[in-house]
Amino acid sequence: MQILLLILLFNIGRHNTLLGGSETSPSDNFVVASSEKVPERTTSPLGKLAGEGEWTAEGLPIGHISVVGQPVRKQWSSGLFSCLGRCDEFYSSDLEVCVLGSAFPCVLYGSNAERLSSEPAESFLNNCKIYTTLYVLGNILFGWNCIAPWLAHTTRTAIRRKYNLQGNFESFAQSTGCLGSLANNAERLEQLEVACDLATHYLCHTCALCQEGREIRRQVPHPGFFAARPVYAMVPPSEQTMGHGAST
Repeated sequence: MQILLLILLFNIGRHNTLLGGSETSPSDNFVVASSEKVPERTTSPLGKLAGEGEWTAEGLPIGHISVVGQPVRKQWSSGLFSCLGRCDEFYSSDLEVCVLGSAFPCVLYGSNAERLSSEPAESFLNNCKIYTTLYVLGNILFGWNCIAPWLAHTTRTAIRRKYNLQGNFESFAQSTGCLGSLANNAERLEQLEVACDLATHYLCHTCALCQEGREIRRQVPHPGFFAARPVYAMVPPSEQTMGHGAST
């Protein structure tokens, strides 16, 4: 009897020790571990984890696009010094552009402005007259065509904006990897591109006119002087006869 009483007292003391001790159960450890705040991994609006660099939603670094949030601009269909154009279906039109740009730049400028204008019937003659006046005035006063390029560079800017074409500054920044930070601001980039358009016309005026002419004729197709034109022939109707059973 005494032995049973001792065993009972021993079990009660052990139970109290377990309840008052500092030991915790595995479930308590799970609760403590799960209650700790885990830092969240947030993503930036451009699709890459914040703090790891700036990337676009398509997985391209920002340096590979022209302006943050803007679509990638297209290349010009031909280079600035591709005077004879390209060997494609517009080759005859490219030859026409080369001849006009070399001999009659006023006509080429008027033709380019005509295709951009909302009133092409009046635009060609008006722009051709204005260009001719500035061309003659520049040669008389300064001995070279230095006034007309100031007028013509606005057409280059209009073509670049209308067809979302890459400008000279942006092309230089991407090919060399220099001055890329200047392309992150859309307003500042456009100011630099306009300045490059003006410089292009002053340094390579004839080549710039021809490049613009080739580009706009691919955007607004033009057959050229030597392109084959369809020939329509009038075929008279075949002679018809009345059937034998018809009444006269």
